[in-house]
Amino acid sequence: MKYLLYNGLASSGTCKSKAEEYLAKEGEGAELVDLVGLDIREWIKKTTAQDIIILCGGDGTLNHLANDLDGVEIPCPLLHYKAGTGNDFLVDLEDILGKTDVGPINEYIKNLPTVKVKDIECKYINGIGYGIDGMCCEYADKMRAAGKNKVNYTTLAIRLCLFKYKAPNATITIDGEEFKYNRVWLAASMNGQYYGGGMKVAPGQKRNSGKLCLAVVHNLGRLKLLTIFPKIFDGSYVKHEKHVDLHYGNHIKVAFDAPMALQIDGETVLDVTEYEVTL
Repeated sequence: MKYLLYNGLASSGTCKSKAEEYLAKEGEGAELVDLVGLDIREWIKKTTAQDIIILCGGDGTLNHLANDLDGVEIPCPLLHYKAGTGNDFLVDLEDILGKTDVGPINEYIKNLPTVKVKDIECKYINGIGYGIDGMCCEYADKMRAAGKNKVNYTTLAIRLCLFKYKAPNATITIDGEEFKYNRVWLAASMNGQYYGGGMKVAPGQKRNSGKLCLAVVHNLGRLKLLTIFPKIFDGSYVKHEKHVDLHYGNHIKVAFDAPMALQIDGETVLDVTEYEVTL
């Protein structure tokens, strides 16, 4: 049996229609299953090696599925149909799977890193953003709550960089080694290369490599930042070695000297002074 899972609340309620579009084109004979209200841990036990599961959604839906099925063996092939906004997860896997709208992902939602922040402990698939990217998510949430569904993150980030963001100092610990940074604009712990709908924050980072990448942008003024920021989309911003550091490790702790917003695979956590990641 083939099952097409979708989140009826995702993509402003349009995820079901996207699942139905896929069903009409390529999913003949598949059963539509809404994840909303579904006990996925119990449901997955009823599947067998002869079944196929296709997850329809974006990175947020995939994050929730990975957390809900943490520690559970999936007995059949699990495929991801990219029906989200950014789809950074499948874009990140293009070197392995090729450029595809549907890809097998069983091995890539295992052994995920764990983030601890405030009273939250969860797995994540792409990255933790702390700094200007967290603030972007915070303001984007406010804009959507006010009825504006289309948010231009690049324009928003530039506006925040120029007028709102106050760069804190940071103490960062990687596998027991401590680093001090002034005027930190970004401190992102990456499992993959991308987040934010195509931002190549950690070029060269490989999933399942046994290491995470921490990208730190620091010690520069607003105008200098604006010359570097566009280069984050192709990863070339890392060439500015005076202001961009990449660290690799299994245990990362980031502490700011002022509370900031943080994002976990696009989900915002407010008033954060520190977070910790373990792989």
